[in-house]
Amino acid sequence: MGAPTEAAAFHTRGLHWASETMSRDELHALQLGRLRKTLANAHRHVAWQRERMDAAGLQPDALRELSELRRLPFTLKSDLREHYPFGLFARPLAGLARLHASSGTTGRPTVVGYTSGDLQRWADLVARSFYCAGVRPGDLVHNAYGYGLFTGGLGAHDGAARLGCPVVPLSGGGSERQIALIMDFHPRVLCATPSYALVLAEVAAQQGVDLRDSGLAIGMFGAEPWSAAMREEIEARIGLRAVDIYGLSEIMGPGVACECACRNGLHGWEDHFLFEVIDPDTGAVLDDGEVGELVITTLTKEALPMLRYRTRDMTRLCRQRCDCGRTHTRILRVTGRSDDMLIIRGVNVYPSQIEAVLVGRPGLSPNYQIVVSREGVLDQLRVEVEAEPGVPPDGWEALAADAVRHIKSMIGVTAEVVLRAPGGLPRSQGKAVRVRDLRAKAVATA
Repeated sequence: MGAPTEAAAFHTRGLHWASETMSRDELHALQLGRLRKTLANAHRHVAWQRERMDAAGLQPDALRELSELRRLPFTLKSDLREHYPFGLFARPLAGLARLHASSGTTGRPTVVGYTSGDLQRWADLVARSFYCAGVRPGDLVHNAYGYGLFTGGLGAHDGAARLGCPVVPLSGGGSERQIALIMDFHPRVLCATPSYALVLAEVAAQQGVDLRDSGLAIGMFGAEPWSAAMREEIEARIGLRAVDIYGLSEIMGPGVACECACRNGLHGWEDHFLFEVIDPDTGAVLDDGEVGELVITTLTKEALPMLRYRTRDMTRLCRQRCDCGRTHTRILRVTGRSDDMLIIRGVNVYPSQIEAVLVGRPGLSPNYQIVVSREGVLDQLRVEVEAEPGVPPDGWEALAADAVRHIKSMIGVTAEVVLRAPGGLPRSQGKAVRVRDLRAKAVATA
């Protein structure tokens, strides 16, 4: 489909069109005013933030340029855990409307709070994101994001409702029931992690159900990095247009950024967030177009103002006006996380790179897992991937050898590839676990 033609439909019907098409000068002025208020809020109510600002000589009322924020040190996820549970809140518990938490893989959870105003702005931004992606009032939304402490389920639900969409609140799991309801209700929109969307497609195929007949037209997928190859696989199996929506609980939840009809980067909503990209090793701010780690500052968050938060997501920024007419910075596809990068015998490897090689290859399913181990002083990389149903076992060796060659050619690292029978790898109802790192376990038991 031609992007400019499809995008033209948005030129006069953007949900928040005046905000989404501001000039760069208008955006800069709005951001500066909101940043001063955010800094003042943090300085007044969060002792830890006040100490950091005072040490950096950063006074909210004296702020003249956005670049002055760079004097402030970064905020890390470990900072939230060290002040667990409420030490970085700018409002007392009595002033909050809701709490969410993200457990992560180790240590204390990160706890985030919202005022009623925060929840309203969050719903507005998710609604804006959905509209930007092509969702319209009245569209039935099948929500398979997890409800509860995870921000995805309630965030998508409230945003869809704000847009005027009825929501089917399925949450994750119960795939057979989800498929039955999709085929019965004929929703236009599916919300899920990309990996769970593939699980639904797989279970449907096992049942003899073709989701391409369901009426699904738009998939709002996020919460985990996913490749262009994964997008193509999802679209082919379900018959919808897969859209990338971005967010993280420490900043807000889903709706921080979203693709439009052009799907040429995610529009980061700059009237609510300030975006930087830094060198993950040095912390230096990079020029637009350079790949680095995304850093986000909230501009309208009351309960938990986040200042220069390191997301660990690797991407690059583009500030040119999109073909859709929107002017907000585009966050080009997140390729992975800096803390997910594997160094295998001197080669930097991201799981998304391996996914891009595997997904879509004839005979291979999109279900895979990366296993990293250590033999002596050398790290070893094993990729376990399922064969497609119907592929005879006597052909697996050739498929594995072909995958080894392509991983070596495309990424530059030698990996062992092991094929598993269909259904042989674990399935996730939410975020997929793509990497099993056995190196720490090996050291602990040595």
